[in-house]
Amino acid sequence: MVSDGQVVIKFGNILAKHCLDQRCSTELLRAAEHTQSISSQLGIVARVKAVTGESKASSELLLSNVQNLIRAVQHVLRAAEAACIKGLGQPSADPEEEEVAAFCQQWRKNLTQHRAKEALNSDRDELGLRKTRGAKAEPTLMSLVQEQPSRSRSIPKHPNPRKGHTVTDRRL
Repeated sequence: MVSDGQVVIKFGNILAKHCLDQRCSTELLRAAEHTQSISSQLGIVARVKAVTGESKASSELLLSNVQNLIRAVQHVLRAAEAACIKGLGQPSADPEEEEVAAFCQQWRKNLTQHRAKEALNSDRDELGLRKTRGAKAEPTLMSLVQEQPSRSRSIPKHPNPRKGHTVTDRRL
């Protein structure tokens, strides 16, 4: 989990570097720093738990830190979505930056296609308000991350779920 948190942190930092909107960039950096802090705490707690053995208190602390890391990663991804919407500058020749840019472009393309379909197949009620039943949710970076095949640990690949859990599963 800690190493996967580091991947998300790197992803957030790369996006913040290329974000054209200063406010989004600042928010993304703040979210990445917060995630870094929680990831470090989780690493420390995991090492202490490995040495001290099984205890209810250490298990609860570990679980709490994992849940905090999940929330922090979700915050980074929401901030990354905002940065992608506001626009990104050209990535340098660095392969990681190019991969991040391609990933974000794919998500933005999916979002644009989704919004275009929604506009064409408008399910509106008599007041002109969008009906909520049957409406398909907009694609998020989180959903795109979860769809990624787990080929390698390069950015922005999603970690393999453990024991049937996903990144958004709060019952870890």
